[in-house]
Amino acid sequence: MAVTPADVLVVANDGTGDFTTIQAAINAIPANNTKRTVIYIRNGVYREQIVVPANKPYVSLVGESATGTILVYNLNVNSKKPDGTPYSTLETVTAVVQGKDFSAENMTIQNDSGQGTGQALAGFLSGDRGVYKNVRFLGFQDTIYIERRQYFKDCYIEGDVDYIYGPATAFFENNELHNNRLNGGYITAASTPETTTYGYVFVNSKITSNPGVKNVYFGRPWRPYAAVTFIDTMIDSSIAPYGWNNWGDSTKEKTARYFEYNSRGPGANPKARAGWSKQLTPEEASQYTVQNVMKGTDN
Repeated sequence: MAVTPADVLVVANDGTGDFTTIQAAINAIPANNTKRTVIYIRNGVYREQIVVPANKPYVSLVGESATGTILVYNLNVNSKKPDGTPYSTLETVTAVVQGKDFSAENMTIQNDSGQGTGQALAGFLSGDRGVYKNVRFLGFQDTIYIERRQYFKDCYIEGDVDYIYGPATAFFENNELHNNRLNGGYITAASTPETTTYGYVFVNSKITSNPGVKNVYFGRPWRPYAAVTFIDTMIDSSIAPYGWNNWGDSTKEKTARYFEYNSRGPGANPKARAGWSKQLTPEEASQYTVQNVMKGTDN
């Protein structure tokens, strides 16, 4: 069977590529494209907002290096438009990805509006079957919003409040989750539908923090049936012994699905965890494979 090679577009902000902005390269991809287009991005700081629309599937952003290829913007919900009105949450996003079968690797996606400025998203990731490898997501509150199926491997995700949130089914493998709020942060705010089995699954990852950070929670339920599982996680001392927060609503303790298995490090404290969370058995944990979590009707 013949394999159709991907089209490759080169972005370089010094003018040595096909385009000087990432969005210009995305705009050049035909709507309803049926084969993969790779946008190779040379090292540089690209201060722009990008949108990969739903009618442009099979787009790959490949940076020259994770720390040298930087897509960044600085809007937040308290920023003001020229007419004096505030930006909506979606309008703050540095990278909006709506096209299915999107991938990104070897780059940084950042919102640098600063700590304490309110919701300020680096990524709004809603295209089904998204894949992110060796990507650094940097922000504070609501760093990434995720929908549908998303896969993250070898990524670094940083924030302070609800910095991974949304209704997605997502598998996180070998990632670093970094807390940058001095006291009382939250890693996840899942809004998993009741009919979704797995929600967020973190496997072989590590939780780190800035010096002095404490009382961080694994998550709080944005919606009643939030599902989050940490398996084989190395946890620093920033995590509160109780582990989970009910978002001020004790009724969610009856419905939220918060699981943990074989945690390690100073923050591993299964006996002190919330009584409404669960420590999985080895047999239960073995079901949390990428194949089981990510499969759909298309497998």
